[in-house]
Amino acid sequence: MDRTDAKGDVTTGSPTPSGASVAEGVRLLDGMPRQRGPAETLSARPVAPEAAAPGRRVLRPWHLLPTPTATPFTFTFVAVLLVTAFAAEHADPALVHALHQGSSTDVSHLMRTPVFVLAASALWVVGGVTSPYAVVLLLVLTALERRIGGLRTAVVFALGHVLATLATEVPVGLAVLVGWLPASSLHRLDYGVSFGVAAGVGALAGLLRPWLGWPLLLVFGGTLVQDLIAYTDPMTNWGHVTALAIGVATWPWVRRWRRA
Repeated sequence: MDRTDAKGDVTTGSPTPSGASVAEGVRLLDGMPRQRGPAETLSARPVAPEAAAPGRRVLRPWHLLPTPTATPFTFTFVAVLLVTAFAAEHADPALVHALHQGSSTDVSHLMRTPVFVLAASALWVVGGVTSPYAVVLLLVLTALERRIGGLRTAVVFALGHVLATLATEVPVGLAVLVGWLPASSLHRLDYGVSFGVAAGVGALAGLLRPWLGWPLLLVFGGTLVQDLIAYTDPMTNWGHVTALAIGVATWPWVRRWRRA
């Protein structure tokens, strides 16, 4: 049977085409779609985003909250804070004040039982579970632990809590020693999770995409600067700024931990 080729010539079909005619046909059909083979068809099928990029995270709403399996440190820590917040809300005020005083990281306690008060002071949330720092702690520590693990998240929190506490209380002790502050400043009530939370925010900002990390850092840092300018509690406010800077200083480590 005869058929017309791409040039308009008439060719006669043959059951056994020669090599030259096959090559000519391939050359003429270079610009036409080619039928895929079975292997190519399988490989060309669309794949789910998780399969195409196994290292990429898919954000789901429940990832914002801690769970006992995925974020055990944050889950346990939040559970403890709920217990202490409930006790602070419903226990006898005199007992609560005594507990706060015994957990305070003031200069007097830091000189006598530093390890105990540094640990105990991080078990209270100033203002209860509805305070802004409680909400930020829940979200930030969960996000941080999902990226670097529970132990490393605890290290970041502890660094901010301990170093910022020492950075604020040591100057108080020195000021009392030289007579710039009264001796009562050695017993200044100081407890709460805010220093550790600020460090967590600083560390997390270095792990997020720039369009999200930098706004988080600027908004949170701007709030701390406003509190510092208001001068209502300058010692604590300086501690928050210091803790945020400590969190930012951990960027090289937290980024390495995330890759690991």
